[in-house]
Amino acid sequence: MLDFAIFAVTFLLALVGAVLYLYPAFRQAAGIPGITPTEEKDGNLPDIVNSGSLHEFLVNLHERYGPVVSFWFGRRLVVSLGTVDVLKQHINPNKTLDPFETMLKSLLRYQSGGGNVSENHMRKKLCENGVTNSLKSNFALLLKLSEELLDKWLSYPETQHVPLSQHMLGFAMKSVTQMVMGSTFENDQEVIRFQKNHGTVWSEIGKGFLDGSLDKNTTRKKQYEDALVQLESVLRNIIKERKGRNFSQHIFIDSLVQGNLNDQQILEDSMIFSLASCIITAKLCTWAICFLTTSEEVQKKLYEEINQVFGNGPITPEKIEQLRYCQHVLCETVRTAKLTPVSAQLQDIEGKIDQFIIPRETLVLYALGVVLQDPNTWPSPHKFDPDRFDDELIMKTFSSLGFSGTRECPELRFAYMVTTVLLSVLVKRLHLLSVEGQVIETKYELVTSSREEAWITVSKRY
Repeated sequence: MLDFAIFAVTFLLALVGAVLYLYPAFRQAAGIPGITPTEEKDGNLPDIVNSGSLHEFLVNLHERYGPVVSFWFGRRLVVSLGTVDVLKQHINPNKTLDPFETMLKSLLRYQSGGGNVSENHMRKKLCENGVTNSLKSNFALLLKLSEELLDKWLSYPETQHVPLSQHMLGFAMKSVTQMVMGSTFENDQEVIRFQKNHGTVWSEIGKGFLDGSLDKNTTRKKQYEDALVQLESVLRNIIKERKGRNFSQHIFIDSLVQGNLNDQQILEDSMIFSLASCIITAKLCTWAICFLTTSEEVQKKLYEEINQVFGNGPITPEKIEQLRYCQHVLCETVRTAKLTPVSAQLQDIEGKIDQFIIPRETLVLYALGVVLQDPNTWPSPHKFDPDRFDDELIMKTFSSLGFSGTRECPELRFAYMVTTVLLSVLVKRLHLLSVEGQVIETKYELVTSSREEAWITVSKRY
């Protein structure tokens, strides 16, 4: 059952050239606190499965052994870092590879992501330009999609329960597909087809560390492979169409096509961005609205800022940049929801954290979900409190984790803007309200979501 999980991690190591086989004696040499393998072949994978998720396993492990802990994926040593301090100490020169994207590429079995520092920097810059240019060129489209959702919610009676997760996923799919891949996705049937294939692929890679059943189930495996082929085919056709031509609408793929990349690199980078942006945007929108429905004072303060900035005038990119409190709301949403609870890097050279040596070619996990709930860094960590980001030191710490500023991944920067526009449109006209008695349980995978549908109600402000 766990063979695929072992493969996923082994592949991550092989992807970037790891050739070192680690045995229990090596763990003794490393001297890092943690647990010994439960099983010789599977290491601690059964413990992870029993914990419910990798994040929940790491929470327990760090509570027992401290900020630097070790465990085993199969016969390979893994080190997890669980505080801001040890993450800052982590010496790993390959800063151009985004840890989250590294995991996604390994699980999709893409192999063109391990280039030299110059190439990685160039590809990262192209993705950043793609986000900037696509948002600028398609701001009117984003506003239109937000207003369409507003009109839909305005038409509901105040007692009607709104399936928030479903609506946010649909909104994210429409936004991402048109802004990343262009006018083909003005057709709702194309969006639905993409969403179906996206869901099939994401459901499998989302469980890549835990669920080894994919290779045991030929039907599911074929569905996954067929869905991935269809997604890749769509992207290849769009890449071919956009090459050497100018369009009035600048989409994300255009920035990659105009760079010095080969077709496979463009395919992989656009696939990773499309997959991750859809799910990160959908879940950021969902969690932000969920927290607003249960935090009346926060919603009131956000409404006042939106009114102050826009008044009776239009929503524009320039004014969006003035929504400082909204930015804090989204940062606190990412923190409280633990939006991306785990990322990973390969240790390129031997490093040292506190008194512990991190051997070269060790898989290092960033236990971000643990870090974001550390009471030593975040006072009252379980409270949804956007005002905490008024503190410049808190914001600097958040940026150092890659959740804002120069180190944030392109997918998250894209999601921040899309969610900001949506909230500006919705909160200006609607009270967002929780459903009495609803308890939202959390599911931790590569991106954190609600286990079941999250329901809300809405009422008109005017």
